[in-house]
Amino acid sequence: MRFDSATFTAEAVVAAVADAVVVLDIDQRVVQWNKGAEDLFGWTLTEVIGHPVPMVPDDRKAEYHAVLERVRVGQPISITTRRIHRDGDLLDVRASFNRLTDVHGAMGGWVCVFHPHTMTPTENELELLHLAERAHLVRRLTDMMTDISADQDIEEVLDRVVCGLTELTGADAGGFALIEGDSLKLASVTRLSRKLLGFETPLRQSLFGELLASGKKVLLTTDEVRPLQELVWADLEGLHTVALCVCDVRGRPYGALYALYRRRRISHVEIEMLELLAAHAGIALGNAMAYKETVRQRAHEHAIVEASADGISVLDRWGRVRKWNRAAAELTGYGRAEVVGNPPPFPLPTEPGELVRYQMGNGRWLEILVTDISGTRERVVDFRDITPAKELEEQKDLFLATAGHELRTPLTVVRGLSSTLIEHWEQISDQDRRCYMELIADRSERMARLVDNLLLGVQAGSGQLPVKIRACDVRESLRGVFAAFRPLVTDHELELRIPERLPEVFADPEATDVIISQLLENALKYSPDGGAVTVAAAEEDGHVVITVVDEGVGIDSTDSGRIFERFVQGETGDRRRFGGFGLGLYIVQQLAEAQNGRISAHPNKPRGTRMRFTLQCASDHSGDSGEKVEVSAQSENSGSPG
Repeated sequence: MRFDSATFTAEAVVAAVADAVVVLDIDQRVVQWNKGAEDLFGWTLTEVIGHPVPMVPDDRKAEYHAVLERVRVGQPISITTRRIHRDGDLLDVRASFNRLTDVHGAMGGWVCVFHPHTMTPTENELELLHLAERAHLVRRLTDMMTDISADQDIEEVLDRVVCGLTELTGADAGGFALIEGDSLKLASVTRLSRKLLGFETPLRQSLFGELLASGKKVLLTTDEVRPLQELVWADLEGLHTVALCVCDVRGRPYGALYALYRRRRISHVEIEMLELLAAHAGIALGNAMAYKETVRQRAHEHAIVEASADGISVLDRWGRVRKWNRAAAELTGYGRAEVVGNPPPFPLPTEPGELVRYQMGNGRWLEILVTDISGTRERVVDFRDITPAKELEEQKDLFLATAGHELRTPLTVVRGLSSTLIEHWEQISDQDRRCYMELIADRSERMARLVDNLLLGVQAGSGQLPVKIRACDVRESLRGVFAAFRPLVTDHELELRIPERLPEVFADPEATDVIISQLLENALKYSPDGGAVTVAAAEEDGHVVITVVDEGVGIDSTDSGRIFERFVQGETGDRRRFGGFGLGLYIVQQLAEAQNGRISAHPNKPRGTRMRFTLQCASDHSGDSGEKVEVSAQSENSGSPG
């Protein structure tokens, strides 16, 4: 039987070789793994295909990368080294590395051949000598980096690493370039002109960009492969070889370490030392960056703590104050000198996540939270002023109690009378039925007014009052409100004073009706013993001033501003005496300000209250009298301090 040369494929030849044959692609991933490799190392082709080789020990990876890179640009290399079996055993092997090229001579990958190797006495002596020399360099590298790592300045670390480069790799010169965005910046040099410092070049067009794109750790190039005179490194006279290695800091490429050689070739050992130096430099730079970040972070944290509106204190393991920020002093009234070295002037939570509320002697309510600092037995105390929230909480409770009382009374009447009508309709006379229905209608109207006030209060709080301003005659609102109230008044003397001529004002007629009605209703309500109630209007300095004066319980001058807050009434000592939500004057103020008006409360001598409501005359608005103008309903003071 005859066989021609085409019968034997490259795969068949590799499979038939007794030695372990491993073929790598240009990305250093396994594309062929013969039976000899399975027998020698223990991994099957299925497990390794498409992956980096698994049998290189950690302490030989730099050597492995250096050998592949040296073979890529030079001649085949054969070395005695060690590899690891799948079961963890170390193997002494003889390894030969060569380039794989296509028919055009382009680099396509590597072919690596391994076989077990027992050293002869001479080989053993040479290997021991090589290992001793390598160990010496590694110890020197370790000592050098230990010293360099003590320096916390990043620029100083870079300079010292670059200076040590020539000793460890035998390079004639060197440098370190940093990644800055899409550029590469020369940050440090040795045995080169200092004028080169700061030189920048696009990252993608640089040797380092090529190295990053390849996914490898080291790159070796010579003037036999490409012209080097166009590079900045050509500052070294007679530049022949450039070796560079990625320097990772915190797991990310930070820059590149360059070793430059004049007219000579370098071995894989020098490339290996370059990679080891770059790895150690990454650690030293990471430490220096961490220190710098710590200093910056401390300054940042100090600035944040001092700027915080919350009180912040740090307690030592004995519970004594070590730090006390500006807000802490303002909230508690205790300065740093008074508290540092002493326990804080308030109780602390006893359980993790617990919040303590405490009222200080200055009247402020504090909410206090404590967090333990793990490992130091220190504690951080954060406390904030919750006095407004406390007041709001009290207002909400008061509102709920008030709403329940105000709505329950008419609702009880409506429910009782309606049940009576349903159950005893036939037994009730027509006159009583009418009386019951009138009472139901009256109480329903009262509940409707209460609900309307609640809705207006919500709209006022959100700045969404439905106000449309136009030129209008305020006398119509005054007469309409007076006519509506007059039949309801029995115990009071009600009087309306309006001059014959009164200028138009810019206002919303409906909102103005609500304001005047509420002021008149308050005047009657807070005059339980009767007396005169006067509604008057007059022109003053380009404004129309409306006043409602009563002879009732009156108002203290200290309460003249507070009564316009939500849920506040003039007589806080006995709210139930007069009833209501305490929303009326709050709504009045918001409606007035939404019309660019003003409202104020004043004591009336000798007794009673005088409410003053002002609106701007339409004649002062640049001749726009009579024209309808819509404005934003949001008042300057749409939020109430209450």
